[in-house]
Amino acid sequence: MWSIGELAERAGVTVKTVRFYSDRGLLPEATRSSGGHRRYGPEALDRLRLIRSLRSLDLPVPDVGRVLDQEDTLEDIVAGQLRELGSQLTALRWREAALQLLQDCTAEERAERLRLIGGMSTPPSTAALARFWRGWLQPSRIPGPLVSAIVDQAVPQLPADPTPSQVLAFARLHALVRDARPGKAQAQPEAHRRESGERPAMLYEGLIEAYSLASARIRAGRSPHRGEALDCFVTAHARCLGTHDTPGFRRLLVRRLAAEPRIDRYWQLVAEATAPRSGPPEPTPGSIDVWLRTALENTSTGGDSHTAATNGRQRPRTTADSSGR
Repeated sequence: MWSIGELAERAGVTVKTVRFYSDRGLLPEATRSSGGHRRYGPEALDRLRLIRSLRSLDLPVPDVGRVLDQEDTLEDIVAGQLRELGSQLTALRWREAALQLLQDCTAEERAERLRLIGGMSTPPSTAALARFWRGWLQPSRIPGPLVSAIVDQAVPQLPADPTPSQVLAFARLHALVRDARPGKAQAQPEAHRRESGERPAMLYEGLIEAYSLASARIRAGRSPHRGEALDCFVTAHARCLGTHDTPGFRRLLVRRLAAEPRIDRYWQLVAEATAPRSGPPEPTPGSIDVWLRTALENTSTGGDSHTAATNGRQRPRTTADSSGR
């Protein structure tokens, strides 16, 4: 049997450390001397070394106890710590990018940027964006699962390592949805109004399919053109209105698809917030809708189908706008 001092010396730690782990039940004593002093067996040395190894990884004492008592496996504890560490690193990267954003600007810009950054957490939550879309879609009598599918597409994923410009774009997105909450004061697309007689669920179901088809064309670098994606896009609008896809309907649809400034701005900011550091950007519902609308305009009016849908002067639109006014 070793005394607490002998165990501490063999393990290369202080007596205070041994006492700390003993008092918390991580290092049970084998017995006590006649004078009431703690005594430890050789197995305590191996256990103490394991405790030190786990603590060197910054595992909390309760987690170390669960590993020692085999309540949790080391693999599960490590996986949980890696997730937590990843979240902490993401938060630090967002803070760093936000600070760079404030550093690399004029005094006039700094006041506005500070106000925008102060309006969101770092990293920001996407819950406000999801609430905005659910509020936008709420009057349209769309089934819950379909609303969830639309929201999943409309709410962008947060970059783990954002650039300062991405931080600014997300901050402006939060300001946009905060200042433009859907409701009675906000004009809704005609298809969302109960008295319109239109069937918005059919519209959005068809648009999801059309966007999926068009997305593959955009990734392949194809210019807006007639084909399956455009046919699906037009059919979705026709079914919503209870009519059929005809040349006359396509000409009517070109005029019907008016832009909604708030949603246009939303998709512009999404494009900025999700722009990759290098390489082409991933298609968003806004850029896909521009591609399809351009294809419709070109094929309906006899224009040049080589018009680029990704031109910066094109205003990105959303599925909500595609329902018309």
